[in-house]
Formats: sequence, structure tokens, C-alpha cells
Amino acid sequence: MSVIATIGLGANLNDPAAQVEYALAELGRLPGTRLVARSGLYASAPVGYVDQPDFINAVAQVETTLAPRALLAALLDIEHRHGRERSFRNAPRTLDLDLLLYGAAQFHEDGLTLPHPRMHERAFVLLPLLEIDPDTVIPGRGRAADRLPACSGQGVTLLPLPAAAVNA
Repeated sequence: MSVIATIGLGANLNDPAAQVEYALAELGRLPGTRLVARSGLYASAPVGYVDQPDFINAVAQVETTLAPRALLAALLDIEHRHGRERSFRNAPRTLDLDLLLYGAAQFHEDGLTLPHPRMHERAFVLLPLLEIDPDTVIPGRGRAADRLPACSGQGVTLLPLPAAAVNA
């Protein structure tokens, strides 16, 4: 049985836009998984540790037969292949992949909480999520669109499409 999972992507090192684009392509190559939607790329100011470059963010939805833990393990493997190092909380990174939603699942286990516990507080998640699924409901929190006003002023900007994409 398959489920729609929502994944947040972010990067701010080593050509972050390319890192996010490569990771989007890799999501569709995971076993039992296909990419069904992806947002544009968004620039956002760092959160927490602010003395670092801005981030490039996106959100993707995949249809997958992978269980939540298996999907999370696959996401961590992609991060590792992109050179992700976890030196300290909110550190600069080559790639960050967050499992945001897994269908309507709600649970907390060691190392995995669904829905992602801070996704409703982050414009860099909500804006791209609403781009691809305007009717998203965050289990236990309500409509994602209703959460966006509380995130105003977070400095998130949709990037223009590259010329190659516009002319494709």
C-alpha cells in the first residue's frame, strides 16, 4: 500500500540550488517511490544560527511504499551522499531533508515525529508546501494555509525559474 509523504529540502553550501535539484531527482529513484509534486525554489534567511548564508528550500511530495522509518533512513542516506555534516544544531549544510508528513500519520518515536514538530512555524516550509498542495492539512494543527500568517516577516522569496526551464 502506498502513501503520500511530504519532504522538506534545504541547503546553503556548495551550490545550494543544485544540491536541492539533485536531491529532488534522487527522491524519485528511491525504492517503491515516485516523485508526484515539487515546488519551486525559495530563498530564506537562516533560523537559529544566523551567521551563515541564506538557504535554498523546496518541498516535494512522493508516493511511496516505504514505511516512515525506512523513508527517513533513505533521506538520511541522500544527505550523507551530499556531504551533510551535523556539527551543531542549525549549522550550515550541503543538504537537509526533513520528513514533514506521512499521509495523516501522527506519532512521536525516538528520532521521528510526524508531522514534523516545527513545520507549521516555518514560512520556508509552508510557502512551498502550499504551492504544490494548497489544501494541505497538518494533522493535529489544521490547515497549513491558516498557519502562514503567523510566519509573516520570515524573509522567504520564491526564486525565478532559470531561463532554461522557462524556454523548455
